Amino acid sequence: MKKRILIPFLIVLILSGCLPKLDEQGEVVKENDKTEEKAIIPKYQISDSYYRTLSPFKPSDARGMVVSNLNNRYDSDEFEEGLLRISQQNFSTDKYIFQEGQYLDKDTVSSWLKRKMTDAQLKENKMSEAENLGLNPVIKNRDSQADQEKNPIYLAHILEHNYLIKSNDKTVKLGGISIGLALNSVYYYKINGVEKKVKIPNDVIEREGKRMAEEIITRLRKVKGLESVPITIGLFKQQDKTSVTPGNYFAYGTAKSGTSLDWDKIKEKYVLFPSSTATKEHRGDAQQFDTFKNNVEKYFDNYNGIVGRALYINDEINKLTIDVTMQFYGKTEVIGFSQYVASLVVESFPEHAITEVNVKSISGQEALILKEPDMDEPFVHIY
Repeated sequence: MKKRILIPFLIVLILSGCLPKLDEQGEVVKENDKTEEKAIIPKYQISDSYYRTLSPFKPSDARGMVVSNLNNRYDSDEFEEGLLRISQQNFSTDKYIFQEGQYLDKDTVSSWLKRKMTDAQLKENKMSEAENLGLNPVIKNRDSQADQEKNPIYLAHILEHNYLIKSNDKTVKLGGISIGLALNSVYYYKINGVEKKVKIPNDVIEREGKRMAEEIITRLRKVKGLESVPITIGLFKQQDKTSVTPGNYFAYGTAKSGTSLDWDKIKEKYVLFPSSTATKEHRGDAQQFDTFKNNVEKYFDNYNGIVGRALYINDEINKLTIDVTMQFYGKTEVIGFSQYVASLVVESFPEHAITEVNVKSISGQEALILKEPDMDEPFVHIY
């Protein structure tokens, strides 16, 4: 079986001959509150699963906060990627253009993530009621374990995505926005310098998430430009600090114009392979993973470990990411091993799922193997 193998000396050819040229892309006038700025909408689109993005790229003022506010990189990545999936329910990738959030700046997000304050606390901090914007619950005594556990921090982060739509007069305007709310499943706090934690029940996470979503959409409707555009808000439950799988979105609500959110449930979950949960809940997939793992071990005696993380949507595997850690003694070993693993990917896993294998060593990433549903053979890149 043939496989697509990309090695460093081919990169120049690909960059020079395969990527779309700038003059082949459509130029538009980007609509702005004060001025009209020229921007480019690329004609090239990786797949129907991805949005096109305006060029030049315009970052959000709150850029970078997601990494510092969430527990781990797994959660921060899925928090963003999951919101893109939710957005496609209302903003199709063939009509809408993605842009990072332009309405919620860093100061606004920070103020909304704080706790609500009592009158006494406002006076102590020399703040007005207009500045009392925290969405997390009031706590009267931060040094009280009972108060901390009764009033945990529910909301960890707020993420904004904008979706633009092209008009007939070659301008683009805001067509809608999506907001992701990252909610804690475990609340960490300190008493006398000692870290403690309390687990938050799922029904409480959902109740508080919907409460805060309703307040947020009321606030957004007062922002100039957001008075009547469709707004989607997704609720994401992040995992604890030690988790090796990311959290997931469990519900989203949409308001087409006003402040009333129509809620829908989302059935998504990440499962670790190998694990007792995988064997219990997805026995067939667990057996396929074990077969793949055993075949890798037979081929290469320098095997150190294989771990998989599978995204299930409506109980069906959607994407499987596998990390294979090996000890290599030369580039030819990497190439030979990667070709072998690529053949196993085709034989071992469902065609409808995206399968990504990261081959690693103590030096870092050695190879990437990717098989998507519309691909007859996997893509292989040797670093």
